[in-house]
Amino acid sequence: MNKNIYLTSLLVICLFFDGFSQNDSPYETNVWKDGAWVTAGLGLNAYGLFLISNKDDLTDEKLDNLSEDDLFFMDRWAAGYDDENASKISDIPFYSSFATPLLLLIDKRMRKDAGKISVMYVESMATTGALFAITAGLVEKSRPRVYNEELSRNIRLSSNNQRSFFSGHVAASATATFFAAKVYSDYFPDSKAKPYIWAGAALIPATVGAFRIKSGNHFLSDVLIGYAVGAASGIMVPYLHTRKESKLKVSPGIGFHQQTLNISYQF
Repeated sequence: MNKNIYLTSLLVICLFFDGFSQNDSPYETNVWKDGAWVTAGLGLNAYGLFLISNKDDLTDEKLDNLSEDDLFFMDRWAAGYDDENASKISDIPFYSSFATPLLLLIDKRMRKDAGKISVMYVESMATTGALFAITAGLVEKSRPRVYNEELSRNIRLSSNNQRSFFSGHVAASATATFFAAKVYSDYFPDSKAKPYIWAGAALIPATVGAFRIKSGNHFLSDVLIGYAVGAASGIMVPYLHTRKESKLKVSPGIGFHQQTLNISYQF
């Protein structure tokens, strides 16, 4: 997941100056604020990766004391799941989701805002990535496969299998698809295609989540939290960049034998 954030950041560098140019767009950006956002986001991702790389394996004592009865009620049914094929299948909608914002560039108006949209996309992914990496590094929660006693003890003890909370795959895919849906809706608020766009945005990460559960990587609660985090990031970043119309309007006027200046302020 974090690898995709760093790859996407290269796009921001290429489109940096275009990204902060202002034109007839529903969005506005600021070189200092957005530059700080991206820098902080990538820095926090690096910190999260550091935490993950230094995470300890599960101890033998804790493994011996694991019990499905101690799980949250909605998670118990998935304990013991382990399906490598399902894990591979989950990667198909997962990686495909990252391309959904690129579909926005089909439209000429949005192509003119490619830099601005790219900056917001990286901010969304960096925000989600930071929340995921730091949480996965700090929270100790065994994956469903750890409860499968048929697996080798080494696999069940591995630190990689102690970061079930929350699902980074679901969070990242939800960020990408909901970001694309939000941006499309802001450019075309009256489009009849909006219900289908949003339905697709919701379905893709849900599909990823279903296969991540079946694969034994995450419980239902991990998927739901990842979904919420990703969707919120994908929607809120464009929302926070929405161009704000000035409440103070000044316009010239012409009267009989005189010129006037009309000033109005909307409260």
